[in-house]
Amino acid sequence: MKVSSGILKGRKIKFAPSDKQLRPTSSKVKEALFDILKQKIDGARFLDLYAGTGAVGLEALSRGASEVSFVETNKNYINNIKLLLEKSGFREKANVVTKKALLFIEWAEGNHVDFDIIFLDPPYHTDEIVHALTAIGESHILRQDGVVIAEHFTKRKLPEQFGRLQKSKDYTYGDTVLSLYKSA
Repeated sequence: MKVSSGILKGRKIKFAPSDKQLRPTSSKVKEALFDILKQKIDGARFLDLYAGTGAVGLEALSRGASEVSFVETNKNYINNIKLLLEKSGFREKANVVTKKALLFIEWAEGNHVDFDIIFLDPPYHTDEIVHALTAIGESHILRQDGVVIAEHFTKRKLPEQFGRLQKSKDYTYGDTVLSLYKSA
């Protein structure tokens, strides 16, 4: 994997842990994601839920996000994300959290932590995406003009609304969909 744009453009992202269940966001989808976000990324507070390799959050930093919170439960993935951040010089702009996504959302709500952009890419064949979007839609962790982008399998149809989140658009790339939500 490579960083596709910004100050780290072209830098290879090496991911040490080998895990067949890990499904990194493809380069094509990642490029599309940041095309969607291009007007919002500069100076944004970005949340990368289910961070996995950390490639999406690192791309956000490379493209000008002021801060990225990486949330992941797997300690091997967390260690790799920390290593990538150290090597790229972005450690000071990152918050790396070993916590389940729903517990992090609850913590952020309770501590009045909010974000301009929330990206989530949970395992495709679980109900995590519905639970996380519901929790985000019922919380105040998304800033007024913020956006949520959920990556999911094309066969999963997400509701038009989750609490205060209203679906704005679906973008389809092969068997992957990026669903864009805004505050209603």
